[in-house]
Amino acid sequence: MLVIGIAGGTGSGKTTVVHNILRDLNAESVIVISQDNYYKDQPELSFEERSKINFDHPRSIDFELLKEHVAALKNGESVSQPVYSFITHSRQDETILTHPQSVIIVEGILVLTDADLRELFDVKIFVHADSDERLIRRVRRDIQERGRDLDEVLTRYQKTLKPMHQQFIEPSKNYADIIIPNMKKKNSVAIKVLSTVIKEKLNSKTTV
Repeated sequence: MLVIGIAGGTGSGKTTVVHNILRDLNAESVIVISQDNYYKDQPELSFEERSKINFDHPRSIDFELLKEHVAALKNGESVSQPVYSFITHSRQDETILTHPQSVIIVEGILVLTDADLRELFDVKIFVHADSDERLIRRVRRDIQERGRDLDEVLTRYQKTLKPMHQQFIEPSKNYADIIIPNMKKKNSVAIKVLSTVIKEKLNSKTTV
C-alpha cells in the first residue's frame, strides 16, 4: 500500500492532478480521501455562526478522525468517511464506506500542515499555481457549486483565504517531496514523473 498526500492552495488544480494520476494508474486500485469531508461538525452552532467559521485554518479540520481513518486503511481496515455539506456547513447523515486499496490519495489544502498526518504519507506533493488563477477558480467554484454570491466569495478571500494561505498552506510546500507547477506543459511532465515514482514504490513494496 502507498499513501500519497496532495496539498496546494484553493483552486491550484489538486483535483486535476488526482484525476491524471487515476488515469495513469489502475483506478480500481486507488482510493481518494478528501480533506473537505473532514471539517469539524459543530451542530451546537447556528447556521449563521457556522457560516462565519474560518474554513482555511487548520483548526477547522478534524485531523484526529482523518489520521485515524488513514491509519486504519493502512492497516487493511475499512472506514466510513463523513460527508460534509458546504451549503449547510455541517456533516450529513450518510457516510462513505471506504475499503483499503493499493494506493490511497489524501488531498486537501491543509493536509501537509499536520506533522502526524505527514508521517502517514509515503509521498508528499504540493500543487503550485498563480494566486490570480487560484482566485478565479475559487470564485467560479463557490458560486456554481456552493451557492455563494460574488461579494461573499471575495470578502472571504480577503479576510481569511489569502492570509491563511500565506500563514499555513504556502509554508507547507517545504514538506513536499514533489512540487507540481500548474502549467499545462510542465504539469503533464510532472504527472508522468509522479506516476513513474508511484509505480516504482508500489513495485518495491511488493518485492519486499
